[in-house]
Amino acid sequence: MKKLLLSLAIATTSLLSAQDFKIEVEITGFKNDKGAALIGLYNTIDSFLKKGIRTGMSVVKNKKAYIVFSNLPKGEYAVMMYHDENTNGKMDANFIGIPKEDYAASNGARGFMGPPKYDDAKFTVTSDKKIVIKIK
Repeated sequence: MKKLLLSLAIATTSLLSAQDFKIEVEITGFKNDKGAALIGLYNTIDSFLKKGIRTGMSVVKNKKAYIVFSNLPKGEYAVMMYHDENTNGKMDANFIGIPKEDYAASNGARGFMGPPKYDDAKFTVTSDKKIVIKIK
């Protein structure tokens, strides 16, 4: 009986751990290596650009940045980032709200007269995934 319970516990643990995935994000196209890349991972339309389920910062080196989000369940996600060149922790904008610092989203999503839309930036994770985001 103990062996059966142990076998079931191991099988359940293996099954649950198989549901933990990672998203590797490489960001290219920076104009310079100043400051840092601030990156958010989102999983709902309501949280997009408001409160990421994960956030992180990456140094910019050789005009590239890199981050890994791990221990994620399968599902739908979107990534948004901006280049915080002056390291003030916020995206700087001009007097009418147009960003002064470069930004980009997964799938190359771009907004028209505003930020990108979640539906344009979302992608599905069913296994480990690597995405490349190019700043334009």
